[in-house]
Amino acid sequence: MMFISIMILIVAIALPSINRNVSSNLYLRISSLLLLYTGALTLNAFYIQSIGSGIGIYSGLFQITLFTQLFDIVIVLTGSVILIAWPLRNHKFIDNNLELNEEGHNILSINNYKIKYSIIVLISTLGSLFLISSSNLITLYLSLELQSFGVYILASLYRHSELAISAGLKYFLLGSLASCIILLGCGLIYSFTGLTNLDSIYSMISVMDNNNILLGFSLGLILIFIGLLFKIAAAPLHNWAPDVYADSATIITTWLTIMPKISIFLVLFEIQTHINLIENINIILELNPLNNNSLSFNNSYFWSKNLLLISSLFSLLIGTILGLIQTKIKRLLAYSTISHVGFILLALAINSEQSIEALNFYIIQYTITNLNTFLIIILFGYIIKNSFRDLIKSIMDEDETGIENDINYISELKGQFFLNPVLSITLTICLFSMAGIPPLIGFFSKQFVLYSAIQNGYYFMSIIAIIVSIISASYYLKIIKILFTEEENTSEYIDKELNIINNLNSKSEIEISSTNSFIISTLTLSILLFVLKPSILLNSTTILSLSLFNF
Repeated sequence: MMFISIMILIVAIALPSINRNVSSNLYLRISSLLLLYTGALTLNAFYIQSIGSGIGIYSGLFQITLFTQLFDIVIVLTGSVILIAWPLRNHKFIDNNLELNEEGHNILSINNYKIKYSIIVLISTLGSLFLISSSNLITLYLSLELQSFGVYILASLYRHSELAISAGLKYFLLGSLASCIILLGCGLIYSFTGLTNLDSIYSMISVMDNNNILLGFSLGLILIFIGLLFKIAAAPLHNWAPDVYADSATIITTWLTIMPKISIFLVLFEIQTHINLIENINIILELNPLNNNSLSFNNSYFWSKNLLLISSLFSLLIGTILGLIQTKIKRLLAYSTISHVGFILLALAINSEQSIEALNFYIIQYTITNLNTFLIIILFGYIIKNSFRDLIKSIMDEDETGIENDINYISELKGQFFLNPVLSITLTICLFSMAGIPPLIGFFSKQFVLYSAIQNGYYFMSIIAIIVSIISASYYLKIIKILFTEEENTSEYIDKELNIINNLNSKSEIEISSTNSFIISTLTLSILLFVLKPSILLNSTTILSLSLFNF
């Protein structure tokens, strides 16, 4: 259904008679409603009784379970919110720019960006949905590439910006290298096992006593893990992420930091869970003195687990330490994301009942908090770069990215609490949640991961995670300090800006959709008031983790 809808939208864009009569904002809304409808259909599938044990579709190429259905809903809801996050401009503002500033070319480009953005987001989302449900090496790789091609194009969507093109090219080249590594790993597994179906491969490996085949499987698995870790910007394979995130438009960075990571984390989780299951079977078989192959699988389990732990350690340290010296807000949030990846990989490596629950909870919390943070930054950029354009030009240089409404430096948020107190307080709540300040939702997600790590004997990793959480709070506090810091000659500065606001409001030149305000308010309340009603999210993640672990 979603594929057919994408084809219809592409045809509609290609037909001039339709495209002239449909605004770019309408394309965004249609695409958002399409994702919401997809989520409703996915939710309806929960009523299918046999889905608990999994349903294979398309000759076993995809496996549908309650786990995949739940995160399908998370992905389409998040994608829908990101689609409608682009603030609106009213027609009077556009007409004034066309008449007075002769920027019609730029505005037409902005509308064109919105149309392309909606289509590419749908294609990338379709790849994410396929990737989560993939149960075959072929569909796993093709789904990953479908998702990746979408984010490559998104990163370089603003073709009039040199830095955006550079970011897209860098992302494409390095992402292609990661895809080659994954394809090499898939090829090795197929050449040694002769199978592409993942369940068949797991079943074969669990009873295999051929060390050569097991060695080839282990090597292929390690290559797949390395490629996937590269794509989620886990350290030490993270170097591309800060540059790409900082040079892309903020609306694009919002997508890059959330959507691809969710699906790849779930793929890593599925593979690691099956490996853990096979290892448990082999431990039982070791009790049989006649069994000779029970120790042969240990290498692949050992390397996959330790690869995740090493990457988690580097992500925690690098994401925290390098984040301390950042002056650009998107680069700082990129390193913050790398630090969060470290927590998720730690839960992924442990792979126990508690860690699976912590993993599911952390992914949902990360999605909510990160999404809300970027939505607020988008609105701040829109307000500052439009409302105070004359004032900003007299204080700082032109936007170096060439992307009109982006905030680049943290210093641009200075004193915004005195001008936009609600948005500033909301951003503060999100940053406190990222830092793990109680009783916000981010605190509980880190607590669950640390609890599962201590329960399973990972004391060193727990100590490192606690230390970096304390240190990382300092660069979140740096943003908050700038928000609440007054400018020199504050009264004169604020009076000048308030006059600009009043003049612009009187001309109705800027309009921000009330939908954005509603979304930000809802996400902020879920972060702030989670402690008052935690049972809905906690019970769902607990039941899901128990069903997955027992399976």
